[in-house]
Amino acid sequence: MSSSFSSANRHAGRRYLLGISAGIAAYKSAMLARLLRQAGAEVRVVMTEGAQAFITPLTLQALTGEAVRTSLLDPDAEAGMGHIELARWADTILIAPATADLMARLATGQADDLLTTLCLASDAERIMAPAMNQAMWRHPATQRNADQLIADGWRLLGPDSGDQACGDTGPGRMLEPEAIVSALGDLDPTTGSHAAAGFHVVITAGPTREPLDPVRYLSNHSSGKMGYALATAAAAQGARVTLISGPVALATPPGVERLDVETAREMHEAAQRLAGECDLFIGCAAVADYRAESPAEHKLKKRDGETGLTLRLIENPDIVAEVAARPDRPFVVGFAAETRDLEAYARDKLNRKGLDMIVANDVSAAGLGFGADDNAALLLWRDADGDGGEVLPPQPKSALARAVIERALERRRATAAH
Repeated sequence: MSSSFSSANRHAGRRYLLGISAGIAAYKSAMLARLLRQAGAEVRVVMTEGAQAFITPLTLQALTGEAVRTSLLDPDAEAGMGHIELARWADTILIAPATADLMARLATGQADDLLTTLCLASDAERIMAPAMNQAMWRHPATQRNADQLIADGWRLLGPDSGDQACGDTGPGRMLEPEAIVSALGDLDPTTGSHAAAGFHVVITAGPTREPLDPVRYLSNHSSGKMGYALATAAAAQGARVTLISGPVALATPPGVERLDVETAREMHEAAQRLAGECDLFIGCAAVADYRAESPAEHKLKKRDGETGLTLRLIENPDIVAEVAARPDRPFVVGFAAETRDLEAYARDKLNRKGLDMIVANDVSAAGLGFGADDNAALLLWRDADGDGGEVLPPQPKSALARAVIERALERRRATAAH
């Protein structure tokens, strides 16, 4: 089985205008510029005034071989209307990091410095990688601004979730430079479209809750992070994404339509309703296998003398298997969370449920799986060319999600070709 993946280099000769705003993640921008240059791209940098408090223009100049622009009122640069020349030069405007303040200014159409002016004056592809404190990212104003920017044609990469410089944990971290470069490569320079443009991807995520009485329920430890990372990755590749989510404490990824459900039957109904109109279905949710046959109308009380409680459970519908059995089925990807004999159990599930591909995780591994920010996976698939597989090593869930989406799109195209 392969353990690595490489795609055609789509950066060679492409012209990136890298905008850097005032966030601590600006230190990552140096590596981002270096990676783009190594990939054969031309890179010119524009920094806001605040960004220079975190990283110096000299650093970016040394890495790109180009003078760094920092001011709209630079007499020498503007003698020939330099900001317009820059706006016309760029194939892609990439802002990384994009702070909450910069997002707010762009969402309202402000042009009060060189970077925002360039954004309004250019017809180039526009991409940003948000970076901020988790509370700032979750704030309704930031979410409104993100939605407005997407409506205005911006493509948002991330943010990622995890530990932050302020000590908080949650969504708001800028994607790693390698992940940004990978996501940028999804644009085909010959067609101007993204890998999943025109595709409808439906993803289930998170746990389900099966009521026992009005205050208790059966559930599991799923945080929903992997499913939400998949939704983010699919949207970044240009897909229309519908996320069917169990109860989680996560913000809706930018550009993603979210349907909230509680129980397995609610998730099943939503999945069946959407399965016939999507191209790719990914069952990532940790769906409860069983539910109470008759949930109590009132809270179950402990009675004197009783030493236990007997519950009668009945099986829930198998969502991913029923989607795979449809006559109008999409390409179907399932997940398998196992604690032993990973490949054997995953291969059995792949065949038994009629899936096209399965993503198997060993949830007993320390620091991986449920609730963690990192994960590893074994991918298995079956198609006209026979069985195949690939090992994806431990990595942030955001990076793993991008790899899974890429492989799923590849396998779907291979299947359609037959």
